[in-house]
Amino acid sequence: MNISIVIPLLNEEESLKELHQWIVKVMNENNFSYEVIFIDDGSTDGSWNIIEQLAAQNPNIKGIRFQRNYGKSQALHAGFAKAQGDVIITMDADLQDSPDEIPELYNMITGQGFDLVSGWKKKRYDSVVAKNLPSKLFNWAARRTSGVKLNDFNCGLKAYKNVVVKNIEVSGEMHRYIPVLAKNAGFAKIGEKVVIHQARKYGSTKFGMERFINGFLDLLTIWFLSRFGKRPMHLFGALGALMFFIGFLASIYIGAVKLIHLAQHKKAILVTDNPWFYIALAVMIIGTQLFLAGFLGEIILRTKNNEERYKISNIL
Repeated sequence: MNISIVIPLLNEEESLKELHQWIVKVMNENNFSYEVIFIDDGSTDGSWNIIEQLAAQNPNIKGIRFQRNYGKSQALHAGFAKAQGDVIITMDADLQDSPDEIPELYNMITGQGFDLVSGWKKKRYDSVVAKNLPSKLFNWAARRTSGVKLNDFNCGLKAYKNVVVKNIEVSGEMHRYIPVLAKNAGFAKIGEKVVIHQARKYGSTKFGMERFINGFLDLLTIWFLSRFGKRPMHLFGALGALMFFIGFLASIYIGAVKLIHLAQHKKAILVTDNPWFYIALAVMIIGTQLFLAGFLGEIILRTKNNEERYKISNIL
């Protein structure tokens, strides 16, 4: 199979039939063998009924339905697990991503050897203040932190080699950082393509300003995980041991000064009346806690079991 198109969606009943017709047209024009995997992320409208109708008409249409809304990352995880195509294309269901971009994205993966190609919506039809400016700031911070030189991390239109999606773990709200996850997994050839951004035709956006706040928090998470996710003791253990050692030396110094003053028959305050003693004690306690955090993190990594992060109610 040439292409698997993975489409997560939430309450997009108005756009699904039009999107399906558009995708089928592009696939037939280019003689691609394909599958389209719709992942219904807990829609409360008639989206799943439409997916069932499309699957009855077209054997290339498949569907996964979540029991409730779990988020885009979980939907992509489920779609990636089912995808069989040599190239995996992800796109949104709101018609803002153009299926006409698929052939060139496919060629960049198969012909030019890219592991991953991310779309760049250079010209957008979103609100400048509410979306464009926060998005530019977010993408700048993501580039600086991750080292992946992309202009648009948030673009849902992306293409992957099959081996890439089978070797990355998309969880939480990490769908924004799939290129970073791919880089951390050893897939270094990451490209970018300017794509057309369509104005929203139906409904309203499912994401608010909180996505940028969550995005920055996730950026810190992925930065930490990429460096210390497999070895938390290297950070917490080292920092904890250092703080404990500093506090211990400070305590010895405070006690030594007291003894010297007593030996010289000088007036000396009680150790417990010295504020530096409590600072040194606090540093030792914090150092011990950090060391234990690293130790517990190592234990959790070695004993964790992979629990299901979502529940599927139907599969077509």
